Amino acid sequence: MAGRAARGGRPGPAVPRERDRLRRPEARVSAQRIVSLLPSATEIVATLGLAGRLVGRSHQCDYPPEVAALPALSSTKVRLDGDSRDIHLSVEEILTRAVSVYDVDAARLRALRPDVILTQTQCAICAVTPADLEDALRDWTGARPALVSLEPDDLSEVWGDMLRVGEAVGASDRARAAVEDLQARLEAIRARAATAGRRPRVAAIEWIEPLMAGGNWMPELVGIAGGESLFAQPGVHSPWLAWETLVGADPEVIVILPCGFHLPQGLKDLALLRVRPEWRRLSAVRRGEVYVVDGQHFFNRPGPRLVESAEILAEILHPGLFDFGHAGRDWLRAA
Repeated sequence: MAGRAARGGRPGPAVPRERDRLRRPEARVSAQRIVSLLPSATEIVATLGLAGRLVGRSHQCDYPPEVAALPALSSTKVRLDGDSRDIHLSVEEILTRAVSVYDVDAARLRALRPDVILTQTQCAICAVTPADLEDALRDWTGARPALVSLEPDDLSEVWGDMLRVGEAVGASDRARAAVEDLQARLEAIRARAATAGRRPRVAAIEWIEPLMAGGNWMPELVGIAGGESLFAQPGVHSPWLAWETLVGADPEVIVILPCGFHLPQGLKDLALLRVRPEWRRLSAVRRGEVYVVDGQHFFNRPGPRLVESAEILAEILHPGLFDFGHAGRDWLRAA
């Protein structure tokens, strides 16, 4: 939800990075009970074939579908019943009160007795952070679980985090094999896209009102799929985007992939763009090269399905070369 912006979506230095260490090393070989408070981490665990070890999830974890049966241990204070402008204002109001965006059910979490808790420090707006777990961990009795906090800024760090999760849950070999397979799939897309003979200039829009361009790993995905990414740099958090800048660049293709929005909500929020006089001046709009993507499941979750996100972009940018079956289900051309 407009979270990876330079305006401070990431928590400050008080939240430690744990990329190179675990709090309880023995959990690496004995993690039988896993709680994931991050959708991408849940998908990583499932990719490793260990979904059966999950005993709890965040309210946002919804893939694979069977995780819906697990107890949800978090909830959001953000009102989600409005459009992207309403949600942005709700987040801003919460942040002005210097409180967390999320609540964690500490008692229920402790009752589940996890060996490992997977969370993140990448974006305090997007998902639960270690700071949100302070109360639960402070009163913990018995052996404390290992807390593994993910914070990827680009694709290489996404794969590194997958390896860290694999190590934490005693599945390092599976994690290495999964990463190698995902990387090979991306390289196959890159190689075929390179034969297209053209690289459309692409605006990836991560938030609609106010405008935000997709950063971090999204420029890399655009490049792999055979496009030229505008407005953002790989490994750099998503920047706010002025309308004057969008019009001045006049992208050939616009891909709208709002963080946390399923396809119907993204299509509905197109109305916020269409009322702007600048919108009709864009070449991509006039040529019908505007696409809306399921931003809930793709692009905004730094995990295995970033490969499917690249597939979606490849279908959009080079339809004569790619057809993975995502069209009509995971993305649509804006009418």
